[in-house]
Parts: sequence; C-alpha cells; structure tokens
Amino acid sequence: MSEFDNRTTYTIQCDDNIGEVKIADEVIAIIAGLAATEVDGVASMAGNITNELVSKLGKKNLSKGVVVTVVAGNVKVDLSLCLYYGYSIPTVSAKVQEKVKSAIENMTGLNVEDINVRIAGVSFDNKKN
Repeated sequence: MSEFDNRTTYTIQCDDNIGEVKIADEVIAIIAGLAATEVDGVASMAGNITNELVSKLGKKNLSKGVVVTVVAGNVKVDLSLCLYYGYSIPTVSAKVQEKVKSAIENMTGLNVEDINVRIAGVSFDNKKN
C-alpha cells in the first residue's frame, strides 16, 4: 500500500508501454498556493480555523486556503487570500487568477476551468512574510 492510496489522485498521463503518471490533489493545491503568493499585493493565504491551528503548532501547510476540485481533467480552484492594504483588489485578484492558471496548466497539463478568489483579510504590514 503506497501513500497515494489514501489520497485523491488524478491520472495525467497513461501509456501502456511505460506506465502512468498520477498527481495528488494536494500537489495541485500547493502549486496554486505558491503561485498566488508570488503575486505582488498578496500578503498570505487565508485558511480555515483548522489550518490556522496547525500553522500555530509549527506545521507548515502549503495548501492552506486552497480547495481543488478536478472533474474529467478540468480543475476548479478556490483560493482565500489576505492582501496588503493599498492594493487594488480587482487588479491583484486578476493577476492571481492568471498566475495560478498558468502554473497549474504548465506543471500538470490539466485544464483550469475556474479560479475563484475570496479576499478574507487585509494586512497592514508593508513587508511580505
């Protein structure tokens, strides 16, 4: 029994002569989270109360604030973000959508159908964490 058996995975490539390539939904979430935090104006990802407690206990959760749904090779991503004060929410959100879409499609080959951005907070700290 491998660690993949307990996770939701998607086959992204299958060749009977070589084998198959599977990707876990958590990997897609990590790609989305990292891409989103690279956008200027994004202070951090915003998670639910469970994610906040886990991060306070010292465990880093790279998929915090990201929910991924994959149906028939089409990806839907829901992101919760905290932005820095003074940045345009529509502008930063559009950049996040573009960057996340590009990162997921380039790294996995899956088609990104939707990227929904929820602004969960505003940070008044001018320095990026």
